[in-house]
Amino acid sequence: MKYKKLGTTDIDVSLICLGTMTWGTQNNQDEAFAQMNFAFEKGVNFFDTAELYSVPPNSESYGKTETMIGNWFKTNKNRKKIILATKIAGPGCSWIRGGKNSFNEKDIKEAIDGSLKRLQTDYIDLYQLHWPERSTNYFGKREFDVDKEEKSWNDFETILIALQKFIKEGKIRYIGVSNETPYGLSKFLEISKNKNLPRVMTVQNPYNLVNRTYEIGMSEISIREKCGLIPYYPLATGYLSGKYRNNKKPKNSRQALFKGWERHGNPIALKAYEEYFKLAEDHNLSPAKLAHAFVNSRPFVTSNIIGATTMDQLQENIESVDVTLTDEILDKINLIHNNNPNPSP
Repeated sequence: MKYKKLGTTDIDVSLICLGTMTWGTQNNQDEAFAQMNFAFEKGVNFFDTAELYSVPPNSESYGKTETMIGNWFKTNKNRKKIILATKIAGPGCSWIRGGKNSFNEKDIKEAIDGSLKRLQTDYIDLYQLHWPERSTNYFGKREFDVDKEEKSWNDFETILIALQKFIKEGKIRYIGVSNETPYGLSKFLEISKNKNLPRVMTVQNPYNLVNRTYEIGMSEISIREKCGLIPYYPLATGYLSGKYRNNKKPKNSRQALFKGWERHGNPIALKAYEEYFKLAEDHNLSPAKLAHAFVNSRPFVTSNIIGATTMDQLQENIESVDVTLTDEILDKINLIHNNNPNPSP
């Protein structure tokens, strides 16, 4: 396993981060335990979860994933060996604190205490804001339209002051953001510096071969400010693995079971996937290893959040750290990208 520093901290996190959002819906607790055991044995010391999980999110799945992780900690008594990341949900989910804006001290406290209880721990290493309260573009939205009826939202300084309280109490160690924009990340970093408030250490945004929008504005901030990306959807919700080729929808796969990720299967994206599949085949790589190896190689990436529902998938994803892409392969990837720019946001 390879390791990188978490932001400006002295914490070493594995280049592969274990994603967990299927545990509780697509995976039961025994399967979750098997994944955690295998990943830990392979040197993965970074787990990412959220109060929202498992997915698809609803009142019944809420908190299930954190509960399974907590049970694993209790069974193995190895909490201190894991760098644990979780998230407070943004607005919109009616079953979570009424679905309102809740990045205030009272609601953050409720969210943290709930996560700590489910996770059976007394601290969280990296606490992230799952998505912004303000109206902006995330979850596949390309354009930013000014919402003239936008409701009030907790400003950046207020959020940082609230989070500082829980850092001082020892409940969380560091903070991160997710589904953020250059504006939001820049404001958080500016205010934390000027007001001596907690510093954002990571950004969790989507990034993969068919969605390289992070490179346009965010990557420079990540590199210059040492605020690295921990990307999700490195396989574009599974499309880059090849399992959905030729209109296939394998039994128990996300696309077969649920709605909400159809944007990754649009015709332009499907064309790009085929070109990446051919490139992987030409160089004796699996499509998944090619996709993960590309993400792993980016200088602004701190840790690549992989997700798996089977042990074979998990092993293949973790083994991507051993793949080094040649300049020839990278040039061909860039050519495909230039001809099919960001078709799957």
